Amino acid sequence: MITIKDVARHAGVSVSTVSYVLSGKRPISHATSHRVRRSIRELGFHPNAGARALASSRTNVLALVVPLRTDLNLPVIMQFVSSIVTTARAHDYDVLLLTKESGAGEVNRVIASSRADAVIVMDVEARDPRIPALRELDVPVVLIGVPAEADGLDCVDLDFTASGARIVTHLADLGHRSIGLIGSPPAVYDRGTGYATRFLGGFSECARHREVKIHVHPCAPTHPALSECLYDLLRPDRAVTGLVVHNEAVLGDVVLELRRRGRRVPEDVSVIALCPDAVAAAQPVPLTSISVPAEEVGAIAVETLMRGLAGDQPREVRLLAPQLTDRGSTAAVRKP
Repeated sequence: MITIKDVARHAGVSVSTVSYVLSGKRPISHATSHRVRRSIRELGFHPNAGARALASSRTNVLALVVPLRTDLNLPVIMQFVSSIVTTARAHDYDVLLLTKESGAGEVNRVIASSRADAVIVMDVEARDPRIPALRELDVPVVLIGVPAEADGLDCVDLDFTASGARIVTHLADLGHRSIGLIGSPPAVYDRGTGYATRFLGGFSECARHREVKIHVHPCAPTHPALSECLYDLLRPDRAVTGLVVHNEAVLGDVVLELRRRGRRVPEDVSVIALCPDAVAAAQPVPLTSISVPAEEVGAIAVETLMRGLAGDQPREVRLLAPQLTDRGSTAAVRKP
């Protein structure tokens, strides 16, 4: 097991110097600090959180709150978690994952027991009941998501409202006048989860502006639910020529199910998704998509916390502009 003495020997400094680099209790020159941190990385040294807490007023632990509900898509959530953990480690921080649906109570207990220095919260609802308690915490807090009342909060997320509008604009410019939305699971809308409601708001408002008919169908994360959803959306009287998928859990079956029904993509129906780029590119027909920038959002959340821990707390809502990648799954509407 690598110890602090091993790091000191490798870096050619004293044990106390390594301790000061880790704790920040005493200023260390940039060159020496860089040498110590390089030794830490090369040796794979992991400072004990309890020992660091005794040496300083911090634990060097970030709390990440993400209730793992059955309607969340775990692979996508883990992309956010991976980015947060990787960025935190670059700052010599560990991440404590809190997955219970216990409101803000668990966060308060973690902070009160000095087990974490700052908090990142995911799966934010428009009227999130955790917000009042989070506002009272005496530590930096960053939300991945935007509640309806975001004043005085640090938030970062994809601009889902603009994403919904961008997708409608893309299809409308191709001549589509009837569009179906395979939406998030019903429970996501019932909770008022921010990303889903904001996307639907931008989607609906742009459709009204462009005089496009839309047919919204929340879809549970199962194949039978997808089959029922497509049966409803592809009824002849709806004349749907474009499908929008905002549900990663069923995305992999959409093209296959369309093929089973004799619908070609994009010749018979255009398909566009909101999902991570890797997911869209890996489908049976690579899908045109707006990316969910999990890596960038996670990194920004951690960097915002680091600034907060350093005393710089601007309190801002940062929304990333949607980036659309055309992979050929959407096309102009064919004339009869």
